[in-house]
Amino acid sequence: MTGDRWTGLGARVLAPNPGPMTLDGTNSLVIAPAGHGGVVVVDPGPADDAHLDRLAAFGDVELILITHHHHDHTEGIDGLVARTGAPVRARQADLCRDAEPLADGETIRIGDADIRVIATPGHTADSVCFLVAGDGVVGGPQEGAVITGDTILGRGTTVIIPPDGSLGDYLASLRTLAALGPLPVLPAHGPMLDDLGAVCAQYLAHRQGRLGLVRAALASLGRAPADDPDLISAVVDRVYTGIDPAVRFAAEASTRAQLIHLADEQAG
Repeated sequence: MTGDRWTGLGARVLAPNPGPMTLDGTNSLVIAPAGHGGVVVVDPGPADDAHLDRLAAFGDVELILITHHHHDHTEGIDGLVARTGAPVRARQADLCRDAEPLADGETIRIGDADIRVIATPGHTADSVCFLVAGDGVVGGPQEGAVITGDTILGRGTTVIIPPDGSLGDYLASLRTLAALGPLPVLPAHGPMLDDLGAVCAQYLAHRQGRLGLVRAALASLGRAPADDPDLISAVVDRVYTGIDPAVRFAAEASTRAQLIHLADEQAG
């Protein structure tokens, strides 16, 4: 393998697209069971020739899987398909090539490994995670790892941009992942993490803390429609103090998602 081995089953190939939202770049993940000549590539990343050449060089690419539709994960689809002829599967049908869309709960078999699809909407409506288990994964067939896309990052927290993103869905997805327990986390950005359950607990606490700050801000500002740009800006000024201007748009998007979530709670 020519990437960074993250588990006994596969490797991370870091794409050359670092930035405020992509951190060090997009982690394309290659699932390669021992003794099996074929591999699965998760998230080809950007349309960078050198990066796609590295992915294609791992062996016979049998399948390309997509965690969600954002361009930093999907721009390289056509280039990798051209190099390998592999089918593409995603939750969103228009990303698929010669294959059915992914179904929540289905299991894909490659060699001695199983890849279970877990629908985790929230960051986007089509977000999925992949529970990978099989011989060679972190010590044995009873263990595994979870490829989380942007649902869980290796550093920081993910942005939620309505209407594609939904905070209510995201919180529910974190609870779904938390139930999987202390498995390694293979995120699409940032380093590998050790304990999925612990990370989900931290994420849930962080989101609830943010919601508490937003409620306090609303109490002092007075309520207004969740899509009121002046209200969103005022809440960001109070909740996200000292934010880097380069990512203020992300804070504003997340604040809108929080306001929508709180309005839905009140209406319900």
